[in-house]
Amino acid sequence: MSSEIDVLVLGGAGVDTIVYVPELPLPYADSRMVPAIEARAGQTGDFVALGVHALGLRTHHLDLLGADHHGDLVRALHRDRGIALTEVPQPAGTKRAVNLVGPDGRRLSLYDSTRGHDDDRLPPEVVRALAAVSRHVHVSISQPCAHAFPVLRETGVTLSTDLHNWDGTQAYHEQFAYQADVVFLSTAELADPEKTMRRIAERGRAEVVVATAGAEGAYQLLDGELTRIPAVTPSAPVVDSNGAGDAFAAGYLFGRLTGEPPARCGLFGAIAGAHACTVPATRADVIGREELLRAATP
Repeated sequence: MSSEIDVLVLGGAGVDTIVYVPELPLPYADSRMVPAIEARAGQTGDFVALGVHALGLRTHHLDLLGADHHGDLVRALHRDRGIALTEVPQPAGTKRAVNLVGPDGRRLSLYDSTRGHDDDRLPPEVVRALAAVSRHVHVSISQPCAHAFPVLRETGVTLSTDLHNWDGTQAYHEQFAYQADVVFLSTAELADPEKTMRRIAERGRAEVVVATAGAEGAYQLLDGELTRIPAVTPSAPVVDSNGAGDAFAAGYLFGRLTGEPPARCGLFGAIAGAHACTVPATRADVIGREELLRAATP
């Protein structure tokens, strides 16, 4: 069966409420005046879908959404950007979070844990049908995506995931870390990034493990060799790190799916991630294909 989708994104749809604060951590006070508080659609799966779509890959997003205003925001985002969306009804409501963003662009995300249940599932028949016509599937670490791995593996499609700021010990993340062919994660909470990366490769299926390290660039483990991906200087002032990891993953996957060598995939990821840091959290803007390729040209 021929592929109709380049990248199928599972999970990670939701709405963030952005609050710019004078510093992080935020000292206690009874009240504070802050700039405009804005809610916009876009959590990790949304941003990966936006990223690969903007780079010219045929993209489809599958997740649970509520019949609520926040679900309408997610639906509108995909409709306006021309990204196919298959939604599964979520009685508990659409996922939400509050992001506190400091002056240096760092953020603290507060996730509403009531927007889901342990027995939530993506319908296996829907997952199977979409994966069967996809070249690649990116699996968000949001519930209930881990339960889709057996069905995804049956289809033979390649898989990626992003563990975000995993500390290397939380069991929840391991079910994603050891099932994906391409594993992204951040070094932010890792005491020994190389040790964790090698453990992922040894215990799981990963062909490549990529750990992003912010301004220090990233690290790529491939065929047992650890190499550094240099950081890219952003083209504009850094205002927000929100979505940078998702952008890196999108850029890297674009390179991988267009046949680029690993080093260039890393470059694409670094360029996309750097661009994301120049975009305020209140906007869901990502780098386009022409801009990325231009920035990657010596």
